[in-house]
Amino acid sequence: MPLLLSSTTTTASLFLKLTSPLSLLRFSTMSSINLQSHAFAGNPIKAKTPKSNDPFSPNSALEALKSHLLGNTHDVIALNFKVLPFRKGRPLAGSQGSSPNWHLGWLSLGDCKGLLADSSVRFEGDSLVYLGSKSEEDSVYWAIDVSEDDKLVDELGKKYFSFVELRTLMVATDWSDSRAMADLAVAGHARALLEWHGTSRFCGQCGSKTIPREAGKRVQCSNELCKKRIYPRVDPVVIMLVIDKENDRALLSRQSRFVPRMWSCLAGFFRVGPSSMPCQLMVGFFAYAKSLEITVDKDELEDAQWHSREDVKRALTFAEYEKAQKTAAAKVEQICKGVTQSQNLSSDFNTESGELASMFIPGPFAIAHHLISTWVFQGAPVSSSNSALKEPNSSLSNL
Repeated sequence: MPLLLSSTTTTASLFLKLTSPLSLLRFSTMSSINLQSHAFAGNPIKAKTPKSNDPFSPNSALEALKSHLLGNTHDVIALNFKVLPFRKGRPLAGSQGSSPNWHLGWLSLGDCKGLLADSSVRFEGDSLVYLGSKSEEDSVYWAIDVSEDDKLVDELGKKYFSFVELRTLMVATDWSDSRAMADLAVAGHARALLEWHGTSRFCGQCGSKTIPREAGKRVQCSNELCKKRIYPRVDPVVIMLVIDKENDRALLSRQSRFVPRMWSCLAGFFRVGPSSMPCQLMVGFFAYAKSLEITVDKDELEDAQWHSREDVKRALTFAEYEKAQKTAAAKVEQICKGVTQSQNLSSDFNTESGELASMFIPGPFAIAHHLISTWVFQGAPVSSSNSALKEPNSSLSNL
């Protein structure tokens, strides 16, 4: 699938020949659509990297962390260490209060050390990954994988905490809640780093074990004759909204794994390595079609159809997302209280409360949503009178 990409700070165009999943779709450029600035990824606590001698830099913070773990706190700058445990890719989350509202389960260094004291999880400097800091709070944030010990689930459950699937948290998030949106970005970054460490335990050049370096920002081969430095890789993943040449219709598709009635943009990736989450960076584009003819590869897609702007606008303004958010938020609350429930996202979008839309698109946590809404409203802000949605602050991020 050859690509030639051209972009500026506010516009993007795509030249593309698709062999799959739509074999007869051709593209050319037209006048570009002005885009609003959206941040789809980015850890809000991972700002500009501090200088190496700064106490909040990864290496300085790691040395202070090791000193605290060893009890050598003399002459060490007092920092507030916060640790986020993960189990099988799921972050620790909590939910308390009268209204469904989740939050990440940050643990203090002392609480985390006590919790893992009798577990099979190694709790030392090299087992924690640096996420970022907040100098105004003297806080440094870390992540740790505790998948090796099943007993921790019961221990944390006594404190109304549970390891919750990130996609469930994503749907459960009120996208007008800046705190929750920030938590999603932090959890996404942490999961990606931990998964990358899990798949980078051996050197691809000589096969020797690797050792974490720079507080988990990279790993290095332990073989003195090799010492290869390995950094997290990035594989491009593209998603595009295809528009007709009159700019009146958009091509949306369905996959068999989608929840009922959901349509979205076309997407694809290059098979150049492991397809695990930490390798992928998704970038959104608009594509303009020369022809309305389409041929759907049923091995890739269930269906693909042209939809008018008005039809797509109705799908955007329907309150499906709010129903799904409330359903998922209540589910998270029950999970954190120890009530076992299925985490099937299909049920979240099929709450039988009022009329169901004939179609809907992914919520504001998805790049597809912003591509589609930007096209529908031609870059104009979505007002509360025209839509049940509240756009997230552009300085925040989602997954």
